[in-house]
Order: sequence, then C-alpha cells, then structure tokens
Amino acid sequence: MFTLNPLQSGTAALMALSVTVGTVAPFITASPSLAQTTFSDVSSNYWAAQFIQQLSQRGVIAGFPDGSFRPEEPVTRAQFAAMVNKAFQKAQQRQPINFADVPSNYWASSAIGQAYTIGFLSGYPGNRFEPNQAIPRQQVLVSLANGLGYTPGGNTESTLQYFNDASNIASYARSPVAAATEKQIVVNYPNVKFLNPTATATRAQVAAFIYQALVSSNQASAMNSPYVVALGQPTTPTPLSVTIPQGTAIPVKYDKAEKILVTKDETAPLTLTVSQNVVTQGGTVVIPAGSQVMGQLKPATGGSQFVAEKLVLTNGQEYQLNATSDVITKTETVKKGTSISSIIKNTVLGAGAATAVSAVTGDRAIATEEVLGGAGIGALVGLFFGKNSVDLIAIDPDTDLQMTINQNLLVSLK
Repeated sequence: MFTLNPLQSGTAALMALSVTVGTVAPFITASPSLAQTTFSDVSSNYWAAQFIQQLSQRGVIAGFPDGSFRPEEPVTRAQFAAMVNKAFQKAQQRQPINFADVPSNYWASSAIGQAYTIGFLSGYPGNRFEPNQAIPRQQVLVSLANGLGYTPGGNTESTLQYFNDASNIASYARSPVAAATEKQIVVNYPNVKFLNPTATATRAQVAAFIYQALVSSNQASAMNSPYVVALGQPTTPTPLSVTIPQGTAIPVKYDKAEKILVTKDETAPLTLTVSQNVVTQGGTVVIPAGSQVMGQLKPATGGSQFVAEKLVLTNGQEYQLNATSDVITKTETVKKGTSISSIIKNTVLGAGAATAVSAVTGDRAIATEEVLGGAGIGALVGLFFGKNSVDLIAIDPDTDLQMTINQNLLVSLK
C-alpha cells in the first residue's frame, strides 16, 4: 500500500482538544455514540486514520467544528493531560500539587491535577508545569510508560539501538522509552527506525501512542499497522526498485500563484511540486516531497485537466509519468471594464486566457511572467475582439491539480 506523508470509559464525554496557546479551551461535549469518527482532513489511507477513528469513538479525542481533525497540529502538555485522563482510569498514586503556572481557573487545571495524581505527568523545577509548552514525542512516551508502570525487561541501550537516532533520546527518557518500545507503544511514521524523540508530537502521533498504550494494557484490540515498532521481527531487505501501483495519488502544490486561469480550449505547460512524501507501506519514500511533475493543462470535457508527462525526483532521476488530475470545470467571468490588476493578482494565466483578458478589458499590459510559458498574446487577440465578457477555467492549484497515477510506475531506490 502507498500512503502520503509532504503528534477510558465508554461513557466518557467527547472532548475536542483543539486549543493552541492560551487560557481558554474550546470544548465540544457529546455522547460517544454520536462521536464523529470521520474527518475532512483524515483520508482513509492516512497513516494514523485507524488510531484517530478508534480514539474518537472512545471519546478520548475529537475534531473541530468545521469537521476537520488537524492531525499535524502540535499538542501541548495541557492538552495531553486532558487526553490521558480520558483514556485511562486509574486510582490516585500521589497527593495533589498546585503548580505555580496553572491558576485554578485555567481550562485544564483539573485535568493537569488529575494527570499528576495518577502518575502520568510531573512538573518542572520551580513548581512549574508549563501547560502551554508543546510536548515532545519522547515526553509522551515517558508519560505513558510511567503512568502505566512499565519498566524495561531487557537491556535499555540494546533496545534503543533499534532506532537509528537513538543518540538523540534524552538521558531521562531512555529507560521509559525502552519500556514503551518493548510494549509496542512506539509508532514511527514514515520510517519505523527513526524515533525523532525531540520533535513536537502531533495530534495524530499522540493518538497512535495512546491507542497502543491501551493495547499494551489490554484495554483495546491490536491493529495491523506497519508503523508500530515491534522488536524481534525480521526486517525485509530494501529492494532495488519499487513499483508504484496504478491509482496512487500524488499530492502537489504550485508556489508561483494561488490561481491559474485558462480558456477551455487551450493547452498550457505547467510544472508542479510534490507536496508530501509518497511512501510504501513499509515506510520507504519512493517520491520525495520537492520532486517535480512536468506536464500540461489540456482541454477536457467541460473544462481543463492537468496531464503529467515527466517526474523528476529530488536526486535528479527522471521518469515518464502517466498521471492526470480530475477535470476542473469551475469558471470565472471577466467582463469589460474589469480592472486587470484585480484579475491577475496572485494569478498565472495561460496564453489563451491572457489574450482573452487583454481583448475584453482593453488592457494589453499583461507581463510575460504572468503567462504560462511566457507566450505572446498579440496574435490571438482577434479571437476575442469585440466580446464584452469571457468565461475562463479557474484552477486552485493546491487542490484541483492533485493527480492519480494511471499506469504502474517502476522507481529505482538506488
């Protein structure tokens, strides 16, 4: 399978842990039976989709009012405290403490106090909790291991050598992270061999860690994910090449403009940038973010469509590419008397669209850098001469030009 790259009780209330830095937390409460389990920005093939879905069903995490989950947003220590309280039911392990930087009216005051007393989180010197501090991945794992009472069964350093970046794990975290690794709490995307311990944990990553912690304590069923670190399992030799199957999506972006305008009849050259890594199920990057896709916008039934011709990887390797976007049919009408500056702001035009705009508005001052391919427009003005308006295909390159591979593509991994 190929994916895209480019941080309890059954009756618990559904909580939207969606704050950033501040003293007020927007919550959404509802019965878990009505919990949202699908989100507009979490596709079915997103690497953490199963973890997010399962925890949202349990009321541990939730989305935002606009239907999104925002899986790549960072998690603060206060937000994480609220999450673990929703996920785990434990008796008090130690006496409460009043942190100097957590006032009683702070939105997560109660959650922080509870997470401390049940042993999942502690403070910093000076009696501080730092509630708005983004929580690193290693700190999440330390919290889960300590809160569940896990200690390494084997040699800590031997266990940690599984990770290629083991030297980056802080001294305080090494033993708990080793214990969490043994318990299969660690989930590393896109490469299971890299822990990235000091990176800020995202909402998706925290969801994966918490779910695996529930699995380790027999409170949830294990799921089949290639990104769960499982010690002792044989590693598959890295292949010399990989076939990217037909149907794989390639996410792209276009940095030169926020909009592209073309006529329904024109062909315009276009080069796009891959916005996220395309990876195998085992975590191998086959199309790195930053690679270039070269092709053309071409007329299609009722609109325009991007047709890819060549893929150029970041290492310079080139491949013929058979991939297309959906047909774009959205239109924008340019009328006589319209200010040309309002039309071309943050916009690139095809040569035909530039011709149409020039003819309808009567303004010939369209710079060649605003025209795809730098094409001249003078010879085509006659096609639109005398018209009071023209309908152009309006393309949002960051959403409309996402493409799908139409034929298996063999990529070398050398």
